[in-house]
Amino acid sequence: MSKNAPFKYDVVGSFLRPEYLKQARRDFESGKINAEELKSVEDKAITDLIQKQKNAGFHVITDGEFRRATWHLDFMWGFQGVGHEKTESGIPFHDEPAMIDDTYLTGKLSVGVHPFVEHFKFVKQFEDENTVARQTIPAPAQFYFQMITPANMFSTEAVYPNEEDFIQDLAAGYRKVIRDLYDAGCRNIQFDDCTWGVCVDPNGCAILGTDEAGMQKIIEKFIRINNLAIEGKPEDLVINTHICRGNFHSTWACQGGYQRVAKNLFADENVNAFYLEFDDERSGGFEPLKYVNEEKQVVLGLITTKSPVLEQKETVIRRIHEAAKYVPLERLCLSPQCGFASCEVGNKLTEEEEWAKLKLVKEIAEEVWK
Repeated sequence: MSKNAPFKYDVVGSFLRPEYLKQARRDFESGKINAEELKSVEDKAITDLIQKQKNAGFHVITDGEFRRATWHLDFMWGFQGVGHEKTESGIPFHDEPAMIDDTYLTGKLSVGVHPFVEHFKFVKQFEDENTVARQTIPAPAQFYFQMITPANMFSTEAVYPNEEDFIQDLAAGYRKVIRDLYDAGCRNIQFDDCTWGVCVDPNGCAILGTDEAGMQKIIEKFIRINNLAIEGKPEDLVINTHICRGNFHSTWACQGGYQRVAKNLFADENVNAFYLEFDDERSGGFEPLKYVNEEKQVVLGLITTKSPVLEQKETVIRRIHEAAKYVPLERLCLSPQCGFASCEVGNKLTEEEEWAKLKLVKEIAEEVWK
């Protein structure tokens, strides 16, 4: 097998939390158990999950993001200069608001020993000759975007009157975390990135307060920020990216095909592979894949995590071959379109249905890439 991701059948990273883990987190927040007791429950849940991933035959192991409330904000809270508090309004999604903490700058950005490095070390111990441990983190552009939303712009500008200073501190913090993960034995990092979902949305310009010319500059800025963080990475460290349009309790935030960003993003972002949503009409067609740099791979997210309904194998295989008109089949892989629980609330399916989805991913991949 290949020594690192992406693999022909792959995962995005987050898994449904078992109920006993959710209860332990509630007990911790209410003061019924302490941090060490919570960690013990998390350790058990993650150990069980990793064994399930191995039993299912997958070559990537993750902690399922079981130590996090959300896929992205917990990472930001590991930086000095970041504050957060319970939200009153939430983030608008298609069917319901995502009630996740308001997160904002309180001072200059820096990072010491990031807690995710210890999280990774726990997973690393379970690696074997058939598996690689993956660490998922929000993309640098996602971190930047969080801090320049209308609700946060005033506090960000108060801390960083010069935007370039903010970008450089952010990139430096990421480079330190990446180096610390590498020193802990990590060879596979995944940037999760919803900024592109905003850019491609028909309302993207309104959301970002710009016009098409301004949007192009934002696209180029997001790529630059991500590349600054990747700059100088060790040669044997694989950094991939997953692009999402929102994934909360089986709802979504944005829609639109990749056309607006493809020419720049797929050619210029210095990642090894793109994990792309293609599970429904919100993601558009495959034609933008023609811009993918020939050195990069594409993981097609054709199996949805938002619904328990199993896809038809023949339909998925047909769509893989449609995508192969733009990217050669040998550079394509298959995965679900996103994680199963980007936030601890999880999507609307059972653990049994979750593993049925992954079984289908593996079966299809083994048939297509014999």
